[in-house]
This record gives sequence, C-alpha cells and structure tokens, in this order.
Amino acid sequence: VQLQASGGGLVQAGGSLRLSCAASGRTLSSYDMGWFRQAPGKERESVAAISRSGAITYYADSVKGRFTIGRDNAKNTVYLQMNSLKPEDSAVYYCAAGNVPTMTSSRYAYWGQGTQVTVSS
Repeated sequence: VQLQASGGGLVQAGGSLRLSCAASGRTLSSYDMGWFRQAPGKERESVAAISRSGAITYYADSVKGRFTIGRDNAKNTVYLQMNSLKPEDSAVYYCAAGNVPTMTSSRYAYWGQGTQVTVSS
C-alpha cells in the first residue's frame, strides 16, 4: 500500500489543521493506522492510532483532548484533526499502516512521506 499524507502548513498557536492520509494500491480498511511526528533533532514520537474498523483509538498524552484520529474507509483515507495547536506540535507528521493498532512505530510496515506542520507562537 502507498500512503500520501497531506494537509500540513503554517498555523498560529491555538489554530487548527486537519491532516489526511490517502492510500493507494490496497484498501485502507485492511490496515490499522497510526500518525507519528518528528521534530528536528528529536526522535520520532507516536501521536495517535486507530484500528481498521475505527472502534479503537489511542492518543499520546501530549495530544489527548486536542487531536482526533478518524478514518473513512469508503474514501480510503485516515484523518488527524488537530485543534488548539501549540508550537511544540511543530514537526513532520507521518501516517503509517500496519496490522496492529498500536503506538509502537516498529509495528508499522508502510509509511507515507510526511507533511510539515509549523505552529507559530
């Protein structure tokens, strides 16, 4: 499966962005999905994950209550709605597909190319 993340950009603190991850090659409903991010000089960290049905979701403590992961299997797309953005949310955001809904990046076999999110203070 090929993944394409989009929706990043520059936003002021307190603003919102919605990231999308579109899949091609295979139907997205076959995969559990995750969003990860990596800021310059920092290790990649997990943000959120969702099971293939959408019934199970996980969030990093740092984004709980602000970010929402969702999916539309009919559109072969996974979303990450990001509200109340903070400068520390600035990073390249990646979507990933795997066979287990998990916050562990090594469990994901397929990765998109990333989309830059920059939050100004």
